[in-house]
Amino acid sequence: MQFSREGISDDMLKALYTAIVKPRMIEEKMLILLRQGRVSKWFSGIGQEAIAVGATMALDEDEYVMPLHRNLGVFTVRKMPFSKLFLQWQGRKEGYSKGRERSFHFGSNEHHICGMISHLGPQLAIADGVALAHKLRKEDKVSLAFSGDGGTSEGDFHEALNTAAVWGLPVIFMIENNGYGLSTPVNEQFVCRQLADKAVGYGMKGITIDGNNLLEVYRTVQEAREYCIREQKPILIEAMTFRMRGHEEASGTKYVPKELFEEWGKKDPVKNYEDFLLKEKLLDAGAIEKIRETIQQEIEEGLEIGFAAAPIVPDVAEELADVYKPFRSVTTDTSAMARSEKKMIQALSEGMKQAMERHDNLVLMGQDIAEYGGAFKVTEGFVEQFGKARVRNTPLCESAIVGTALGLSIKGFKSMMEMQFADFVTVGFNQIINNLAKIYYRWAQHADVVVRMPTGGGVGAGPFHSQSNEAWFTHTPGLKVVYPSTPEDAKGLLLAAFEDPNPVMFFEHKALYRSVSGMVPSDYYTIEIGKARVVQEGEELTIITYGSGVHWAMDYARRHPDRSLYILDLRTLLPLDYEAVRIAVEATGKVLLLHEDTLTGGIGGELSAWIAEHCFERLDAPVMRCASLDSPVPFAVELEQAFLAKGRLDEAINKLAQY
Repeated sequence: MQFSREGISDDMLKALYTAIVKPRMIEEKMLILLRQGRVSKWFSGIGQEAIAVGATMALDEDEYVMPLHRNLGVFTVRKMPFSKLFLQWQGRKEGYSKGRERSFHFGSNEHHICGMISHLGPQLAIADGVALAHKLRKEDKVSLAFSGDGGTSEGDFHEALNTAAVWGLPVIFMIENNGYGLSTPVNEQFVCRQLADKAVGYGMKGITIDGNNLLEVYRTVQEAREYCIREQKPILIEAMTFRMRGHEEASGTKYVPKELFEEWGKKDPVKNYEDFLLKEKLLDAGAIEKIRETIQQEIEEGLEIGFAAAPIVPDVAEELADVYKPFRSVTTDTSAMARSEKKMIQALSEGMKQAMERHDNLVLMGQDIAEYGGAFKVTEGFVEQFGKARVRNTPLCESAIVGTALGLSIKGFKSMMEMQFADFVTVGFNQIINNLAKIYYRWAQHADVVVRMPTGGGVGAGPFHSQSNEAWFTHTPGLKVVYPSTPEDAKGLLLAAFEDPNPVMFFEHKALYRSVSGMVPSDYYTIEIGKARVVQEGEELTIITYGSGVHWAMDYARRHPDRSLYILDLRTLLPLDYEAVRIAVEATGKVLLLHEDTLTGGIGGELSAWIAEHCFERLDAPVMRCASLDSPVPFAVELEQAFLAKGRLDEAINKLAQY
């Protein structure tokens, strides 16, 4: 292994040695503890330390890194105390995630590290968002995201690289090619000669380097950083290395040919670099021993602290409180505001425009939302007023854009992503469910993101443009799910969603965009998220609904003035306004749960269970549901009308009233 020290000071050469020895010594100790049964699991990066250490040392301390399992060197270079790292690995409350995450699935804004999730690929898009924040602020900074060779097979890899290339983002994508994705060799992952060859397909620069040569990694990342800042472009670096242990220790290494261990053992990044420094007379045996003694002392002291820490005593109230970043949503007094009649789509557009004016850190992203104004023209004219930097057309890559939105949030931005149709959210599902929703609970990083979801049927759009999929998200702690039914609520709730630092899934029924009008306050105002609205009071029976169901219930009430109906519009589906539900149940004793979503698994089932559990004594009849058929949404008008719950509403009300 040839080392070139050109342009690197003696002090830096020695600092790099300390930096690469530390993770190796920690790992060696952890493997001993694992064999002793004193720790439960370990993902080893032995043999790959030069990549994490060299790359992180080449960055500024305030530049974000998105590491993976084998990047202990990122954490140690960023000066995370070993004692706290060990508390994290032991699942103690004093660790970085209060015992809620394992091994390296955590982040720290203090150290500018973004914690991974097990799905690996989504980290790459977060780096896009961080880099976009730097670009918008005109900062000479980069972000760096790690990927394994196996991770390059994921769609998130393609989406993140493509987005970074199209938007000209200063991101360093670092592939650690260690030959295996768990037990799957690289020849079963890809057929190109080198993974760096993929770069040309995205119009970006690609480099392959010796990932075991610490100085080559350090210098390459330094040069890559300068290139990304100067050219405002991303770069792909493939670092060739080898994993000397199993995927995790329990996996073993029987699937790896023995000769590979012999070959790569000679390329040990720590031993070779140490020999180089001895040869250059920058270190001697005594200096090396002193460095190792200092590190060993920190390890032993950290172990003592970690083993002495008490097991966690669960606090249910604290666990629930940490699902969301604390925020008090409020309802503005609009009584003195001027009002004008607006369609729902106009109210939404006005609200978003006022949010852009109030929050200069708000960025809008989505397919065709700039010059075209979006599929439904909600953002028409925005690009002329706010510019393409803040109103951004995106490639067709929902996952990458959700991840980018999270990256923006990490850097203090607000963002809105428009799903062109709510149906398309499946392509970004992982980012929403596992990144946005869980990140605050995991390591206290909020996700200030609004995902707008044009939803619903009744417009003859068929099974892929008509789904009511809000229930998918009401089952996910950490998300807020909002679903207005009127223009006034749409504007006020959207503005509240932009103020809320938590991720909000904001559902907008397409059929209501231009068919529903109402008087809407002209100024900026908010409506409290999590509060239902009483549409009308009555004594005979209660209809609890939201979205299009509100209008179906109101239409029924107009057609049947002899019926005294209590109609409750939930408006927010997560969190639910259970107190309003209780009052609505007690008002009549008979409850019909109405929604456009399919029957099985719809939120009506959850509400029915809650009412039966908490309001049973006040019921005069079984809780009944009126929902759409348990089938995909059909295209033909006649079939769609038969599918929708609206067609069964009269029958359901009569059945309940006669009980």
